Amino acid sequence: MAQNTAPVRLALIEGLSGPFANAGEAVWRNLAWGVERVNERGGVSWGGQRRQLRLERYDNKGQVEESLAALRAAIDDGARVILQGNSSAVAAALIEAIDKHNQRDPARQVLLLNYSAVDPALTNARCTFWHFRFDAHADMRLRALLSVLRGDRDITRAYLIGQDYSFGQSVLRETRQLLSEWRPDIAIVGDELHPLGRVRDFLPYAQKIKASGAQVVITGNWGNDLTLLVKAAREVGFDGKFYTFYGNALGAPAAIAEAGVGRVIAVADWLPNLGTPESDRFVDAFRQRFPKPADDYLHLRMQMLVEALAQSMGRASAPNALALAHAMESADATVAGLRGRMRGADHQFQQPLVVGVMDRLGTPGVKYDVEGSGYGFRVIRRLSAEQAEMPHNCAMNRP
Repeated sequence: MAQNTAPVRLALIEGLSGPFANAGEAVWRNLAWGVERVNERGGVSWGGQRRQLRLERYDNKGQVEESLAALRAAIDDGARVILQGNSSAVAAALIEAIDKHNQRDPARQVLLLNYSAVDPALTNARCTFWHFRFDAHADMRLRALLSVLRGDRDITRAYLIGQDYSFGQSVLRETRQLLSEWRPDIAIVGDELHPLGRVRDFLPYAQKIKASGAQVVITGNWGNDLTLLVKAAREVGFDGKFYTFYGNALGAPAAIAEAGVGRVIAVADWLPNLGTPESDRFVDAFRQRFPKPADDYLHLRMQMLVEALAQSMGRASAPNALALAHAMESADATVAGLRGRMRGADHQFQQPLVVGVMDRLGTPGVKYDVEGSGYGFRVIRRLSAEQAEMPHNCAMNRP
């Protein structure tokens, strides 16, 4: 096999400054670690040549227009694989721009690999050949999360709150639908959206939550919008439960501390306390690479993405985005003993999901804490990829 000294450029377009910089930097660490491991094995084979991967950073400051400018810069720099995930609004804009670019400039076509933008429409009504999602979409995650609430007969009053953009709106809309089907006895005592990344003081929201008499808060909030919300809830003395998409890291466990034990529930593609030898080795290896507690935010799905990409490059018939996309449609990766596969019909990755509840480090089932907080998440429900899978309505045009 011929050796090509030119690395394969991977362009990360993410909020690396601004209100969600902590989330962006967590993404960078995860993807960088995945790329390092591939390169340590000798890199990738693409088009009959052995090449290293090179991950490059493009700061979109969490803004759509900045993301589109970063996309143009990345393409001009030679990147043909774009990585993005934090914000479905950004993902939707990038998908539209990439579709147009790939039609106009077939010699420089690019793919978008999405690790976190979970608006269900992105692999349903707005699906496209050039976009692949490696996170379970919001409806898949929500069904797993609310399957726990469904069996909690002590809950009769729920408060819904989310970020005011496509993903946050989708979570609240689907929550209302699922509660009406699964638990019509639960009264929704609050239902509101707030600006994304612009609220600095969540105390007014927390006071409304407490005054409503809610026993549980259901939210898709992420980043500082989640951390500040749970901090405010603790300050006003709210003693109910939080059902969250992202309550298991990025400052949230440390923020809510002891008040979260048995009360904060989170859904994820994987949790550190899964309890298998392969999972434990995976956690230990990441912590050896990133020993600072503040850097302790490990995503299995991002490692799946890098492994699926490396595998697909090896199977692609030519070193270009079109051939790579066709190969990605049948990607099948295993990391830490867990297997995921790409569903070619809609480019939605199918993988197991887990639900965990916050508990103290050292209690049964909590070998690992989060970010040095002294609190981790004990797994209370596991869903296979088949159990988590949902139908789609994607009608994709394939070049």
